[in-house]
Amino acid sequence: MSNHTLTAGRPDFATAVLAPIHAIVGDRGLITDPGTMQPFMESWRDGWVGRSPAVVLPDSTEALAAVVRICAETRTPIVPQGGNTGLTGASQPHADGTEIVLSTNRLNRIREIDIDNDTMTVEAGCILANIQNAARDIGRLFPMSLAAEGSCQIGGNIATNAGGVQVVRYGNMRNLVAGLEVVLPDGRIWDGLRGLRKDNAGYDMKQIFIGSEGTLGIVTAAVLKLSPLPRATATALVAVSAPSDAVDLLTRAKGVAGDRIITFELIQRDCIDVARRHVPDVPDPLRDRYPWYVLVELADQDGGNRLMEMLEGILEAGMEAGEVLDGVVAASKAQADSLWRIREGIPEGQKREGVSFKHDVSVPISRVARFLDRANAALERECPGIRPFAFGHLGDGNIHFNPIQAEGGDPAEWKAKLATVNAIVHDIVVELGGSISAEHGIGRLRIDEMPRYKSAVELDMMATLKRAFDPHNIMNPGKILRA
Repeated sequence: MSNHTLTAGRPDFATAVLAPIHAIVGDRGLITDPGTMQPFMESWRDGWVGRSPAVVLPDSTEALAAVVRICAETRTPIVPQGGNTGLTGASQPHADGTEIVLSTNRLNRIREIDIDNDTMTVEAGCILANIQNAARDIGRLFPMSLAAEGSCQIGGNIATNAGGVQVVRYGNMRNLVAGLEVVLPDGRIWDGLRGLRKDNAGYDMKQIFIGSEGTLGIVTAAVLKLSPLPRATATALVAVSAPSDAVDLLTRAKGVAGDRIITFELIQRDCIDVARRHVPDVPDPLRDRYPWYVLVELADQDGGNRLMEMLEGILEAGMEAGEVLDGVVAASKAQADSLWRIREGIPEGQKREGVSFKHDVSVPISRVARFLDRANAALERECPGIRPFAFGHLGDGNIHFNPIQAEGGDPAEWKAKLATVNAIVHDIVVELGGSISAEHGIGRLRIDEMPRYKSAVELDMMATLKRAFDPHNIMNPGKILRA
């Protein structure tokens, strides 16, 4: 077989690539009809759309590895895809129609639950919510929690090193994986499914694939770490005058509650207004309006009364110190769910509000307030009328800084400002020791900004790693790094 790339436009593509793939996966595992393929071609947000000659859906690691071997032999590029809920264009093919989409949808089995070891071995296509429920059924918690948990797949969570709303206590995906099974770009299978807390026998290879966005290999299974299921939670929404007060309140809460803090979310008032304008059943639980809010939740193995008293004590001390202006503590699960509805409604509301400039950034917690002040002031000078819009995970320094176009402005004119806005925001982030991608990844969205914000040494290390694993650049090419 020839060594040049076989694309969909070549007459031998069907016989050299699609026919042997069909022999492996069968009719259920191969889609070539354009209409049936379309959901795999486009993102749910931000307009990432591509073309592909085929979507392949293997039902086992061995079948997936066999497909990858064919692609390696024919130099056919692959786009690995899980639940297709990403936000950076990493899981959609490019527009040239040369890449096949390799979906993990049918790799959806829970292989093993080890209660004594507090681990669960799952395949990459398992829906995150199903994993959460399976853990809950045995009295355990899998703490990864994010907005797309009802449709995102664990393989994609691993490939993007997903974060979510409980990182402040449990860490991001990197902290929740004990072992991996990965199909490499040449089709070999690496079995690293070890449920160990300690393993210093050489390099920790799993960490190379976590956050690699499918550019070094395809995660097909994982050993996940489980935690005790909390018996009680306490939830509150409090108002603060500025992000600096929220940081002070977080420091106070850590001193009292320690790792009982599972969520500490910062919310700008404008975010609540947008959510209430566009999303049903988003409450406004405080009588007065305030510029900033914090959604805080504690969890513990002890009874609920003690936890509630702890939370109320933190908030009372914060009020006495001038950090807290007002607040409400949920007296029931229904009330807690109602407070969470505020936070959950923000992304959906923003989608309907107009052109927005989305930034998934992180800075040290101590510099969050400084970042927000500097970024908002700089944008107002450069783009008069732009509306501040910030929310996110203050507990780990990750802010979704998503300013919105001026009311009544021309969307086309505001879209033209994207590069300018990005440069202003990201320059400030990096000056403050932060990152231009906290939890969403690089994908195609930030690929051209990497040389501006990563050193030549770091980019060279990344490129060296990519060449070592994928010398022919067939594994999700054009994501994270240019060829």
